[in-house]
Amino acid sequence: MKEAQRPQEYVRVLTIAGSDSGGGAGIQADLKTFAALGCFGMSAITALTAQNTQGVTGIHDVPPEFISAQIDAVVTDIGVHAVKIGMLHSEAVVHAVARAIDRHALPHVVLDPVMASAMGARLIEPLAVSALVTELFPRATLITPNLDEAALLLGRPVSSADEMPQAAQALLELGAQAVLLKGGHLPGEQILDLLLVRDGEQHAIRTKRADTRNLHGAGCTLSSAIAAFLAQGLPLPLAVEAAHSYVLDAIQEGALVTVGHGVGPLNHGFSPRATLLR
Repeated sequence: MKEAQRPQEYVRVLTIAGSDSGGGAGIQADLKTFAALGCFGMSAITALTAQNTQGVTGIHDVPPEFISAQIDAVVTDIGVHAVKIGMLHSEAVVHAVARAIDRHALPHVVLDPVMASAMGARLIEPLAVSALVTELFPRATLITPNLDEAALLLGRPVSSADEMPQAAQALLELGAQAVLLKGGHLPGEQILDLLLVRDGEQHAIRTKRADTRNLHGAGCTLSSAIAAFLAQGLPLPLAVEAAHSYVLDAIQEGALVTVGHGVGPLNHGFSPRATLLR
């Protein structure tokens, strides 16, 4: 008798974030990352942006009830192994996403508290910042703020590597389960990111700074890569390390590529079997 074939399924990751029409960040970067790391990507779009390598020229909000409808449609039919959350522009959107997390018991939630674009455009309303803390920090497996975002959340600047452990601890005390505090805005040849987990576990991740301006979407890519590796079953510290390795390779492979006239993107599809270059 022929042995029955075991059913197969994809590792499935959902991104809840804004759309970047230029393709370098947001939903577009997340989906490229999921695909590059062998995951099936799905999306719930929270806002549309008119955006390119030189900046954001317009933002069109998606109503909270339609964001909820996108999440419900995906989760109830396809299922989700991990979630990346990016741009949530309003308090109402934050509440809608928090309710969806509870409604579906969404696993492995990685929250990237996006507050401004790389070119400085503000992407979140003031009331939404406090809602992020109260509604989403306790529900997230990991939050991934950069130093500017940490300063806004804590109400004080974080201006040196020596201040990062205290800042990460303060973010934990706001309700987060784990914090990856990204130190890329500090000067120096090395970049320090600090992972702090509620049980006291701490990991310092140091990478060499790439000599390129093509960094648009690096933060989105890192958080979506962490979600992808968590979906594949890696424990949090290993998922963070693997995501850093992927992002560093994507930066290096896109360092000399010209896209647009401003801050260019990473090369998410840098595999030698499927290169984007010609």
